[in-house]
Amino acid sequence: MEALIWIALTALAIAAPFYFPRWRLQRVLAKPLPPEAEAVLRRNIPVYKRMSPDLQQQLRRMVVQFLHQKKFIGCEGLEVTDEMAVTIAGQACLLLLNRPSKVYPALHTILVYPSEFVAQRAEVGPGGVVTPGHQSMLGESWDDGRVVLSWDNVRQGAADWTDGHNVVLHEFAHQLDSESGRANGAPYLGHPDSYREWSEVLSRDYQNLRMNAMYRQHTVMDHYGATNPAEFFAVATETFFEKPYQMAEHHAELYAEFLKYYRVDPREWMSPPPPPPPPQETSPYVYLTGW
Repeated sequence: MEALIWIALTALAIAAPFYFPRWRLQRVLAKPLPPEAEAVLRRNIPVYKRMSPDLQQQLRRMVVQFLHQKKFIGCEGLEVTDEMAVTIAGQACLLLLNRPSKVYPALHTILVYPSEFVAQRAEVGPGGVVTPGHQSMLGESWDDGRVVLSWDNVRQGAADWTDGHNVVLHEFAHQLDSESGRANGAPYLGHPDSYREWSEVLSRDYQNLRMNAMYRQHTVMDHYGATNPAEFFAVATETFFEKPYQMAEHHAELYAEFLKYYRVDPREWMSPPPPPPPPQETSPYVYLTGW
């Protein structure tokens, strides 16, 4: 009898680490997002108010899970408030709507700085000489389960949802990208056949953006996307969610690939941008005003 009890206790001890977190999560998800937290979503995610009730419900549920599973740490004396945490969680979870995926399973910590922060970077010079360097950053995404953000820039991204710049969308796109093994511009797409068309479209538009950046030509996407394929995917994600009409017009095939991947159409949440002013007519005549 004692042997059976010990076997049962041992089995319970082995199973507890697997089932207890799930049990706790189910209890957390059974409670709705508090009204004050939803008010933050309405205030700091302008498209939230125009999303369908189903998508709003999805987003609220994922925010509850995000806040339960992730740890926020303030840096340089910053105290992370509930509004900060909900704002970051809400914007990050926009990328997960309609997708049967977990809420960033590899992520465990979000570090938040008051403003731009300085990161140490090793610079490789001529002859392979490595020298320490420093770089000002708005955000970073690490494959060890950390995301670093500047709160000032998070707030700026929330204030203007049409400029194509959003540090949360950018860094959490990197998190999705790394789910395939490494951040290389090809996130996990589900089926092997999906990668061929994805690669063709993104490679072509990436090379086009590199040429545009080289000649400093105006583009819908920020030239920072020309840095490498991973940055291209992150910048294209910002553009997809914040400038969907412009992206669909100028990068139709790329937009179609992102529609399949993100499974939402941000055009449904936003009004079309105003048409550009018509070009002013110029007279074919030249008037001489002096003698």
